[in-house]
Amino acid sequence: MKQLIMTALLATLIFGCKGKPENNKEEMEVEKTADAKMTAPEAEWTVLFDGTSFDGWKEYLKDGVSDHWKLEDGAMVLYPPKDRKKGEAYNLVTTKDYTDFELSLDWRISEAGNSGVFWGVMEIPSLPEAYQTGPEIQVLDNEKHPDAKVGTTHQAGSLYDMIGPSKDVTKPVGEWNTMVILVNHKNNQGSITLNGEEIVTFPTNDPEWSAMVAKSKFADWAHFGKHPTGKIGLQDHGNMVSFRNIKIKEL
Repeated sequence: MKQLIMTALLATLIFGCKGKPENNKEEMEVEKTADAKMTAPEAEWTVLFDGTSFDGWKEYLKDGVSDHWKLEDGAMVLYPPKDRKKGEAYNLVTTKDYTDFELSLDWRISEAGNSGVFWGVMEIPSLPEAYQTGPEIQVLDNEKHPDAKVGTTHQAGSLYDMIGPSKDVTKPVGEWNTMVILVNHKNNQGSITLNGEEIVTFPTNDPEWSAMVAKSKFADWAHFGKHPTGKIGLQDHGNMVSFRNIKIKEL
């Protein structure tokens, strides 16, 4: 009898030990699948600015980043010089070129301030400003900057001087705005989404693109908007401006 009891206990222990690792393995596989689902979409994005350094950035037509740009609380902040010499500019550009992409960033403008975000920027020595090649998405204090009174094509979120936003969804000065810029030459699609609302759509290819440029102030600019592949740029327009959480998804 004792031998039968011991045999039964031994069988129970062996069975239990065999079953336990299989259950653990199944649980680990479920957890791994869940983790993969959570991280896969984020893995498509490349961080362009992580809040700790200017790695991957430089000033337009220069080798590095000047002291006019500071790192503060996870953001890059421009403090434009008050004694700026004629022709001086401190626009930032990426060291890498991009063609088709989705760019996401947060911006915060100073009171009555003006700035912008470019794409398709080419560093041509004879052109002192990034905006001479790169189309701009406007960053602006719509309430107090005079540019906003010119018309919607000069307001925050506009494809500058070409297409105005469908509505003003900017947050008050001092608050962060989240902007997503889509440029996709594969399907002739461009758009601007500001604070969760798509406010601008535009074509990216000819003949529609050139027809749009021809109706703007850039009509006679030899290099403006002519380069599908180029750098992302952040504008120095002489006002304090901050950017953070910059990431890009190449399409």
